[in-house]
Amino acid sequence: MTISEAQKIIDTWINTTGIRYYNELTNTAILMEEVGEVARLMARIYGEQSFKESDKDHDLADEMADVLFVLMCLANQTGIDLTEALQKNLEKKTKRDTERHAQNPKLK
Repeated sequence: MTISEAQKIIDTWINTTGIRYYNELTNTAILMEEVGEVARLMARIYGEQSFKESDKDHDLADEMADVLFVLMCLANQTGIDLTEALQKNLEKKTKRDTERHAQNPKLK
């Protein structure tokens, strides 16, 4: 599935199963919650924190998908084509960082 297809599928799902979009501020707060859930799992899987019983059934891939879902909701609500936005962002980074990372001694 492409990013554009995913945005359309999510829009259809929201307008049928989800009834309607939450407002942009609510979805931004939900996005932050979902990112926090990813961070919590990352700290336990790759970091130094130990799992609590309540963390053990969480799936990192599913949590990342939750982040992507809400981000795509926000993109749909604000009229952003994420395919186009990502392409422009990669062009910007490529132009800006063409030599920067290659010359960074910390990355060698």
